[in-house]
Amino acid sequence: MVSPDGAAPAAVDLGVSYAGMSLKNPILTASGTFGYGQELEGLLDVASLGGLCTKGISPARRSGNPSPRICETASGMINSIGLENVGVDGFLDAKLPYLAGLTRAGSSVWVNFFGTDFDGYVECARRLAEGVAARGGGVSALEMNISCPNVHAGGLEFGTDPAVARKLVRACKDTLDAAGSPLRLLVKLTPNITDVVALARAVADGGADGITLINTLSAMAIDARKRRPRIATIFGGLSGPAIKPVALRMVYQVHRARVPIPICGIGGITSGEDAAEFLLAGASCVQVGTQSFAEPGAAARVLAELTAFCRETRVARVADLIGALDTGDTRPPACIT
Repeated sequence: MVSPDGAAPAAVDLGVSYAGMSLKNPILTASGTFGYGQELEGLLDVASLGGLCTKGISPARRSGNPSPRICETASGMINSIGLENVGVDGFLDAKLPYLAGLTRAGSSVWVNFFGTDFDGYVECARRLAEGVAARGGGVSALEMNISCPNVHAGGLEFGTDPAVARKLVRACKDTLDAAGSPLRLLVKLTPNITDVVALARAVADGGADGITLINTLSAMAIDARKRRPRIATIFGGLSGPAIKPVALRMVYQVHRARVPIPICGIGGITSGEDAAEFLLAGASCVQVGTQSFAEPGAAARVLAELTAFCRETRVARVADLIGALDTGDTRPPACIT
């Protein structure tokens, strides 16, 4: 809604709703780029953000891939970290207490999780839900990672076949329901697929409460002088500004197709105006990822810039940007490819 008198609003209402959660603003940090939050606490006010998404958690502690596992590219970076993490028990014992404090301060905490096989996903969802409940809460949602291109097991094979994805999401959702868990189940989707709308519909049919678009694009880099790959695993995930046009296109496609669950946009966001673009394309909130490596306080700056953008464009409620893109396209959703 534009300020009724055409003047810049005195204050911008930054609140948004996503998957039944009320977020104080639409800016979160992305899994794998912000640790478990506490590591960057002295570099920005983490509690000022709409929320954060933790590093991916697996049932057992995981050491990740061999080095080198990160390299810079034009307008981005390739990573092959391999989902290194502390495991469920390590998370519940060492990381949850701090995150619960952020929840009490009004931020939303999402725990990214994964398994290396079907049963591993279900086990991880169950143990996280039960462990969080036993410790009095502190988490709002589980973000299910079926989209990582740099692990040898799990990851992409669950995220590129809609039928398999639907079955896996349903199993995890049933597990949460059976435990009486209030945690929302979100699903992070891969861009490494020909029909993202079909995949989004599949996870919605499986019971997901929301989706995150997009994870990294499968990529590689070569050192021509050494005649060797720059990443030990050869392939990794490309992120950063280079993937933003792809991410925007996929967010818009899924929103335009009216898939009946909300979208969290991610991919190359470095400014408040970038965030506004994702909201206009149909995302209800966004995650800041790769920019945090170069600039640990990036998410707070993006929030400040988005607020300034709303004032400059006389938008009183940031939620009014969601899906407000004017394309002049009157074709039915099925025609958008």
